[in-house]
Amino acid sequence: MTKIFATGCTGYIGGDALYAIANKHPEYDITCLARNSEKGGKIAAQYPNIKLVYGDLNSAELIETESEKADIVCHFANCDHEASAAAIVKGLSKRPSSSPGFLIHTSGTGILEVDDLLRGTYGTSVEKVYDDWKSISAVTSLPDEAWHRNVDKIVLAAGSDSVKTAIVCPPTIYGPGRGPDNQRSDQIYKMAEAVMKRGKGFYVGEGQNKWASIHVHDLSKMYMRLVEEAAAGGGKATYNEDGYYFTESAEFVWKDMAENVAKECKKQGFIKTDECESVSKDEADQIAPHGAAKWGMNSRCRAVRGYQLLGWSPESKTVAEELPDIVKSEAERLGLVTHHAAKAAGTA
Repeated sequence: MTKIFATGCTGYIGGDALYAIANKHPEYDITCLARNSEKGGKIAAQYPNIKLVYGDLNSAELIETESEKADIVCHFANCDHEASAAAIVKGLSKRPSSSPGFLIHTSGTGILEVDDLLRGTYGTSVEKVYDDWKSISAVTSLPDEAWHRNVDKIVLAAGSDSVKTAIVCPPTIYGPGRGPDNQRSDQIYKMAEAVMKRGKGFYVGEGQNKWASIHVHDLSKMYMRLVEEAAAGGGKATYNEDGYYFTESAEFVWKDMAENVAKECKKQGFIKTDECESVSKDEADQIAPHGAAKWGMNSRCRAVRGYQLLGWSPESKTVAEELPDIVKSEAERLGLVTHHAAKAAGTA
């Protein structure tokens, strides 16, 4: 029986990936790290057969022990947390080379913003596009100043006969999560929230910066394919220095996204104008923490490895198709939508 240890199971990414894996493969023996009884209870309610251990990402001894026992570790949690990554590696490294353990680690294409970060540029377009096939060495040797690079280096350095590593690197994620707790993403959702609060749309600088995107259900399919290949002993996947997997289905320009968000907010009656304005880096950071990085830099990538090796292919709704629901869900969070239950009860 394949044993899996997973972190971040109540998060947006981890929760949805757990849904995909656990529902397709009830034969897997899955243990989840839960921060507390509240989080654990939510996992147990959805998956009564999943085992729970309690601790946080700083519980190094616990993480090391569970990683040593697992055939596969899925690290869905904080991609900037060095101690947890090191503990996972330490545990998996105790396995014999005759029976290697697999680490499927979550990074993020914020790592590709490093060129803008070093230049201090926002809202400008760049031509450089990274891929995980022909230019994988460029991705695995990015400057140390890049976000997430600190933990990427720990994972990449761990690759050995005893530890087979695969890094999954998603861009802007959208779509409804299916996990037991957080079911909401960040960038586009936070923009919709901010547009409704401000009453108008916005973009950073010229707004010509570009990002790739992926539906959360398609992202989970990549995790599931990697887990399946690892459960088969390695299968068709590549690992270690060749174990880097972008996940994307399309690319957008942030000014276009801002305009579409504003139009949808106006269409649903939450703002009076679909006007969009340029904001500076400092203004973006005032709208939301790290707003300039969320909405003002470039993160361009192409997912080739998953297509070529694993038969992975995105099939879910596009951003444009999900946008009405994104705006509606953020309006509900802000209390701008009267729920049907309230109307029926006559309390609206």
